[in-house]
Amino acid sequence: MAKIIYVHGAVASCLVLAATAAEDWPMFRGPNGSGVSETATPPQEFGPTQNVVWKAEVPWSPGSPTVVKDRIFLNAYLGGKLETRAYSTQGGKLLWTGAVAPRETEEFHRTDGSPAAGTPACDGAHVVSYFGSCGLVAYTVEGQELWRYPMPVALTTGGYGSGTSPLIAGDSVIVNRDIITNSSLYCFDLKTGKLKWEVPRPDARSSYGTPILWRDNGVEEIVTPGTYLLKGYDLKSGANHWLLSGVTHLACTTPVVGDGLLFFAGWGPGKADHPWPTWEQWLANSDKNHDGVIDETDVGPEAWSYMKGLDIDFDGKLTKADFDKLQYFTAKSQNVLVAVKPGCTGEVDEAHIAWKVTKGLPYVPSPLFYKGRIYLVKDGGIVSCFDAKTGAAIWEQERLSTAGNYYASPVAADGRIFVTSLDGKMTVLKAGTDKPEVLRTIDFHERIGATPALANDRIYVRTATALYAFGSTGLQPAVVGVGAQQN
Repeated sequence: MAKIIYVHGAVASCLVLAATAAEDWPMFRGPNGSGVSETATPPQEFGPTQNVVWKAEVPWSPGSPTVVKDRIFLNAYLGGKLETRAYSTQGGKLLWTGAVAPRETEEFHRTDGSPAAGTPACDGAHVVSYFGSCGLVAYTVEGQELWRYPMPVALTTGGYGSGTSPLIAGDSVIVNRDIITNSSLYCFDLKTGKLKWEVPRPDARSSYGTPILWRDNGVEEIVTPGTYLLKGYDLKSGANHWLLSGVTHLACTTPVVGDGLLFFAGWGPGKADHPWPTWEQWLANSDKNHDGVIDETDVGPEAWSYMKGLDIDFDGKLTKADFDKLQYFTAKSQNVLVAVKPGCTGEVDEAHIAWKVTKGLPYVPSPLFYKGRIYLVKDGGIVSCFDAKTGAAIWEQERLSTAGNYYASPVAADGRIFVTSLDGKMTVLKAGTDKPEVLRTIDFHERIGATPALANDRIYVRTATALYAFGSTGLQPAVVGVGAQQN
């Protein structure tokens, strides 16, 4: 097991655990990963030149911003270092940067990924970041490093890189590390970084969802997806209370809770709506040199950067053996939106499934529970809305004008839902309607992979090059350069 490295331990022991306020956005997708702020009132109209309170230059990463009190935290990768950054909510000034120089950087997708793809978690006193290249690092909100927990470099399917983020639950930090081998769910002491428990997940390969906390009949559980399995673990001991089999084999999304139910939605290619071609068809389409396998020389580096995720045995080529294993994983999975009742133990049976839906499912964006409804967005700008208690479709697979791929998850506040495409177009929908009602569409004219944050009267949006703060008091953009830093 990796050794814990303590830094400024005396300071750490004096810290008092501070609870985040209702106005905060303390982790990936806000409070408990819900994607919802019950208190935020972002401006009705905003965009790159409208109601910009400030704009700060930031390095590219799909990692999302966290907002606690007067600070914004995000991860970045710059100059070979993995950074946790703190910005002022008042003017966008870079207040401090904590950096780790890894011995080795995990492999990541050069256009869609980053070794700093996760989102920091903050409880008001501690800030914790997870990096697949080196493990966890914790700071005070003032930027003083508290502890590190080193981990081996993560090896992920296709070399896409890590995507999960930490969860702070009371005095614990939870990280789900699903990788090619030696996957585990970890629980650490928030103040010291000491490992409380580790639960191996031998059936999990690479997955990217972030754990959430579910109070299941009074018991606090950690819920996290994996390879065709959704599992609930005891927060105190790590004991696996229950598992739901037959969900997607490519878990990119995060569960949500609401109305006493747990919701999970996930999709992966290979099922009826997007079937794999036969091996013979694959060879006919891609095996340019007719040697019976497919590799980078056949399809080129850009296409191979996506296709190599199918290289199950990591020998640098796709073979019939890889295809057969892919078929095996796909056959055990189901693309589904599922509502799980509380009180599960062991294998979840139909008695504990409230309802299921198999249409309109998201690949990367997590589901959104908001005011009694479940909202989904999938690639192509296709949105769906279901009654959370019954699963009845209110509107299903409606197409927005903003097509393309979607990596950011939908978020909601003040009766509005914010949906953002990878090519930088944000659609604002009115919540609670009988059909999709678009209030406005905003074009940022650059790539957006991060999920926006909602806090107080602001919406914070991270694009490929900038972090925006939008508020009703904003006018023209005030640009804050990357060099404006105070240590």
